[in-house]
Amino acid sequence: MHAFDVLGDPVRRRILELLASGEQPSGEVGAVIREEFGISQPAVSQHLRVLRESGFASVRAEGTRRLYAVRADPLREVDAWLERFRGFWDQRLDALGTELARGRRERGLREEASGDD
Repeated sequence: MHAFDVLGDPVRRRILELLASGEQPSGEVGAVIREEFGISQPAVSQHLRVLRESGFASVRAEGTRRLYAVRADPLREVDAWLERFRGFWDQRLDALGTELARGRRERGLREEASGDD
């Protein structure tokens, strides 16, 4: 499965967000996902399986619990693919930064001028 097929699903993206803070038991992940998305435990398990099989998540057993964690390699591959497009938004962010700085500078000059009255 292609990385963007995996990441295209909002449930799987949310699971990765939960796992980004560190290793999580499947039961805790499942509880959050069931509450937020209103899906069944088997559906959550299916999403976890897709993440595991696509390499985005790893699982380890600790007694009867299954602990899931994010695997960085597929995310690095996505980041590398996105690199060729960063110029599109970097230029716009630079322009936004320039406009914000100009606005702060102009506001400061107006405040100085009004304070001198």
